[in-house]
Amino acid sequence: MPKELNYWLTTVQMPTAPALPLPESADIAIIGAGFTGLAAALSLAKRGAKVVVLESETIGWGASSRNGGMVLTGMKLGVNKLISMYGRELTRRMYAASLETIGSVERIVNEENIACDFSRTGHLEVACKQAHFDDYARQVEVIAREFNHQLRVVPRDQLRGEIGSGIYYGGMVDEISVGLNPARYVAGLGVAAMRAGAQICEGTRLQNMQRESRDAAPGFKLNTARGSFWARNVLVGTSGYTGAATPALRKKIIPIGSFIITTEVLSDALARELSPRNRQIYDSKNYLYYYRLTPDNRMLFGGRAAFFPETDQTIRKSAEILRLGMIDVYPQLRDTKVEYVWGGTLDFCFDIMPHAGQIDGVYFALGYAGHGVAMATYQGEKMAEWIAEGKTDNPFAEIPFPGAPLGLYNGKPWFLPFAGAYYKVLDWVS
Repeated sequence: MPKELNYWLTTVQMPTAPALPLPESADIAIIGAGFTGLAAALSLAKRGAKVVVLESETIGWGASSRNGGMVLTGMKLGVNKLISMYGRELTRRMYAASLETIGSVERIVNEENIACDFSRTGHLEVACKQAHFDDYARQVEVIAREFNHQLRVVPRDQLRGEIGSGIYYGGMVDEISVGLNPARYVAGLGVAAMRAGAQICEGTRLQNMQRESRDAAPGFKLNTARGSFWARNVLVGTSGYTGAATPALRKKIIPIGSFIITTEVLSDALARELSPRNRQIYDSKNYLYYYRLTPDNRMLFGGRAAFFPETDQTIRKSAEILRLGMIDVYPQLRDTKVEYVWGGTLDFCFDIMPHAGQIDGVYFALGYAGHGVAMATYQGEKMAEWIAEGKTDNPFAEIPFPGAPLGLYNGKPWFLPFAGAYYKVLDWVS
């Protein structure tokens, strides 16, 4: 049996925040020490703000250290779908922002000297059906015309130059996307934020908060397991781990489990055969697989093996589902040992879009739907800009933020088994 352990965490010593008492007050309280919260904390602290980050576990404990380390352009929904939902102009701005997200990560990595195996390898989307591949040509044409961004369609007979698998109908490449080690990246963000002056409070769960003015200044009283303090502004960046302390946001987020296995170290020859260009790879299904080589030549293979968030039971079950999926894609790995398996929780909104803005006076950014490394970093910086300067150009703050149909949701996703079955059927018929 593989170790039930996040492989990325074996490659890094995560930083520990000094155990300081809570201050009496702060300019900004940030909930969650993941990509969103730490990118915002770094940006605000550099502007001279007094920043307190509340983290119920430890720095980077949630999805920020558990993901595949894919820093991707684009969004979960295709561009034609986005144009039909939001029109050309707003879609153009959202797509431009998705390209900017890669630059946000790269700039922070360079400015803060974060050793996280940042590598501009590009991504490859592979088509599970002919109809999916046929749609790639339409997407590439629209993206080139509307957004001035070049993608490349790879026909089936040329796909072996991109992937050592014969099961797909073709592919689509974006050279801009990046791979990195997410645990090293979030660790570096945490160190940088503290170096800039942010106070990170680990093991400090927000229990509740209420509006409270001090010296005629509006703000919030935040009550935690370690005591209370007052902050002028609050930013929530808890994504799939959004909890009862922020009920209005919790009702708009669906936490979905995502699971990953990694193999033993592969030979250079086998690694090159599986992924000749070392791309970040994912397929065209709703119930998708995503995979890549790690910097030390392991195959990392992930997917929605179970829709429920991680538990010992879902992790063990997912390990076998993902191993069978990996062998389906790569029969060459049939006898390869799987060494690690782990799970994490993604956040999906009901429209499968990222969202940012204010709700009940509280700032938020979430809903990354598997594109969180890039988009969460970008949104952390954009929300910091909004809080500090009172203005921002953030197209994701301009789109409607829907809740559940008929209000049939209180933050506990009772419908996930039905959602999982629905997406499997959708993949079968689409």
